[in-house]
Amino acid sequence: MKVVLFCGGLGTRIREYSESVPKPMIPIGQQPILWHVMQYYSHHGHKDFVLCLGYKANVVKEFFLSHRHEAFADCVVTGGGAHVERLGDQPDDWRVTMIDTGIWRNIGERLWAVRDQVKDEEMFLANYSDGLTDLDLGEVQERFRASGKLACFVAVRPPLTYHLADIAPDGQVQAFRSSDRSDIWINGGYFIFRREIFDYMRDGEELVLEPFARLIRDGQLMAWKHEGFWRSMDTLRDRQVLEDMVERGEMPWLPGDYAGKKQPRLVAAE
Repeated sequence: MKVVLFCGGLGTRIREYSESVPKPMIPIGQQPILWHVMQYYSHHGHKDFVLCLGYKANVVKEFFLSHRHEAFADCVVTGGGAHVERLGDQPDDWRVTMIDTGIWRNIGERLWAVRDQVKDEEMFLANYSDGLTDLDLGEVQERFRASGKLACFVAVRPPLTYHLADIAPDGQVQAFRSSDRSDIWINGGYFIFRREIFDYMRDGEELVLEPFARLIRDGQLMAWKHEGFWRSMDTLRDRQVLEDMVERGEMPWLPGDYAGKKQPRLVAAE
């Protein structure tokens, strides 16, 4: 199943990095968060990726064109670097299609721009490329396939709590309490679509607004509630949380043998 990854956003809420690299290329450990997302899908058997590029597209292209997995793996070097022998398990084969979808386009426009890349797929996956999870993707796929619906998104609880203030009209604070997350579900940025999703889209529309409204009207949108690990990287604080997890070797989004070891061998798309 192909995986469409949205990699073209500006990442304005994490500007300290996004001024030099696109948001999906901000590093978590030794690798960009995009790599972690791709490893997650690869572990679940999905290795054919379509990258929707935009802001600083050249940075993403350069990563894949120059990436050498030996730099992060155990290896034997001979001939002054002319020959490199990798030790241990061989890396996964990834097919990476990189499409420049423009700098100022929204997610819906980026998906529309790569529709020809998934036109032969009964179903395909899509992702915002800025969040990590331990979601059992296979189970979600099975339930979605059986549902017969056209679109599914993974719903998660926001990871942060807020202190809510009850304020009277005269400005007097009546109560100050922690927010209740029990009934709050948000879009986690993990999607499954059937190809008919494009029948619900119009030029210039944001994916989760007008197209999703039409899907809801026709009873064609489902949500999968995920209670496990999920974390997006929207701010520097979010990045630091993920960075600290990697430093501790706690990466629930990756199987144990992938953590810091397995690296992809890239196959250029024709």
